[in-house]
Amino acid sequence: MKIFRSESLVDYRTYTFNYAVYCRQDEATETDEIYRSGFLPYSNSLELIQPHHYLARSLRVVLDNFKPTSENRRIDKKIAELKPAIKLWQKKDFDNHETFQKFCLDYAAVRFDGAMPEDRFAYIYDWPYLSHIFEFKDVNQNILGYVFAVMSENILHYWFSFYDLQYSRLGLGKWMMFKIIDWSKEQGLKEVYLGTCYGTKAMYKMRDFKGLEYFDGNTWNPDMKQLKQKCKTDDNFVADDFKQTL
Repeated sequence: MKIFRSESLVDYRTYTFNYAVYCRQDEATETDEIYRSGFLPYSNSLELIQPHHYLARSLRVVLDNFKPTSENRRIDKKIAELKPAIKLWQKKDFDNHETFQKFCLDYAAVRFDGAMPEDRFAYIYDWPYLSHIFEFKDVNQNILGYVFAVMSENILHYWFSFYDLQYSRLGLGKWMMFKIIDWSKEQGLKEVYLGTCYGTKAMYKMRDFKGLEYFDGNTWNPDMKQLKQKCKTDDNFVADDFKQTL
């Protein structure tokens, strides 16, 4: 793996001169180190052939500290009426058929505001280290949803999820995340990575799960009160944390 920096935002008013931090992944064996260093997969450019990651405020569940909450059990009870079944596929064995693609793209068109057209979806699906796909079905074998996962012997990254939006009222998206976290603990994994945590829209993640830590740029921090405050002020950035302490 190779870590490098790219010059970014400049704000002379606060003497802020940013550098975005990236990581190029060269081997599958580097996956754990990359995620544990705070990086997440970069999929916003279809021109990149070799996988790259970006450094961000990442959120993870430390599974030794995870246990179901009352909210997890409440959602689990509501979804139980669908009698759902979960199947884990290795991507190499999964049938990337047109119906599957349409299901995912229809979801993305509603939830991702046009940020995942067909070519980007194909790029993400072909990501070399996307290793597994979780498939969720109801009792009648109707598709409830899919989750794309990067997984090693120790960690799982809950990357992209796609689900039947008619069950949003039941909390299907939250339930899928909970079930995969719970499954990961049962399998003896160490951490589940949940992507970035910026802005108030991401705050449901810290409300719903125990055992959380966020990457603060230097280390993994378990202070959820601090993270909540950061999310509330993300849209009104004034200066970096160091300058605000001066």
